[in-house]
Amino acid sequence: MPERTKEQTLAWLRTLSGELATSTLKRLDDTLPWYREMPPGRRSAVGLVAQAGITSFISWYDDPSSTPWIAADVFGAAPRELLRSVSLQQTLQLIRVTVEVVEERVKNAGDDLREAILLYSREIAFAAADVYARAAEARGLWDARLEALVVDSILTGEYDSELPSRVAALGWNGHGAVSVLVGTAPRMLDVDQLRRTARHLDADVLIGVQGSRLVLVIGRVDPPEEGEVREPLPFLEIARQLEPGFGTGHLVLGHEVPSLVDAARSARAALAGFAVAKSWRNAPRPVLADDLLPERALAGDPLARATLMGRIYQPLKAHSNELLQTLWAYLDNGRSLEATARELFVHANTVRYRLKRISEIIGWDATGAREALILQTALIVGSIADTGKKSE
Repeated sequence: MPERTKEQTLAWLRTLSGELATSTLKRLDDTLPWYREMPPGRRSAVGLVAQAGITSFISWYDDPSSTPWIAADVFGAAPRELLRSVSLQQTLQLIRVTVEVVEERVKNAGDDLREAILLYSREIAFAAADVYARAAEARGLWDARLEALVVDSILTGEYDSELPSRVAALGWNGHGAVSVLVGTAPRMLDVDQLRRTARHLDADVLIGVQGSRLVLVIGRVDPPEEGEVREPLPFLEIARQLEPGFGTGHLVLGHEVPSLVDAARSARAALAGFAVAKSWRNAPRPVLADDLLPERALAGDPLARATLMGRIYQPLKAHSNELLQTLWAYLDNGRSLEATARELFVHANTVRYRLKRISEIIGWDATGAREALILQTALIVGSIADTGKKSE
């Protein structure tokens, strides 16, 4: 068979392009299960990519200097959503099948053409990797911006019905209760390490940096099916494990709320606590925002005052005025059982019993120094509110 000139080879390839595209689609259907299982619209888009690859090869063979345009020629034929439904591995399988079909059809056309096919297949594989890398980078930047927007909306409490869909787009796996953790951002923030730690704790996090603050919205996830069943960790323990990812300074955990749409309440408490945490000389790291209720109330935080009223003062007042007066006397007398008993004309054991009942009702123990400060602040805030009501 006489050897063709390059012009003759090009003309011959152009006449074969339709046949090669048809053979490629048949081979894809025969050999790639993921292609067979695709909806018709996506199968058509994949076919366009294969056909564009063959046409682009012919153009490239005519002018090898057109290499920089390979990606635009081939992958520009497919809709953008195809990149999200076809993985890089599947794309390379598509390239391999297409090259095999072309090689088989032109195997007697000479070494020059076969060498051109090998060179082109290398270029198209690199082009495919570049397309997917750029798409991944763009998606990463978009996800970072979207995550920052979601966290900001949670912190401000200004979000709408689109919040669940935005969170779902980020791949948030949390469900049920959430809590917000606020601390100082480190100089070198390792977001991936924070996420790995959270996954290890059966948790998920939304991460936001606001100035010098690092904010984490924490939610629990379902543990993997395999392995032993683990009890869900308390949010405070999760916060302790995440603590190394923060910079120096105080770390404050907001109270637990039922769902992500309620996270703004936990965020407000955490931010208010973070603003006054330095006022507690021996504050642990992390510290619960509710353990900073006195400092928050003194700083004018209305949520702290409402919490002190709703969880301490009002429940005691509604349950028994006797318990409320006992708590007042005990705290005013420097937490002395004997002095309190003398003031109330009761036995010290009676005071001890009443203090136990108070702890059972509200969950705080007046015999501890820090908790006594919280309870005394609640009594002050409550009495001021009562005085204001009487004067109206």
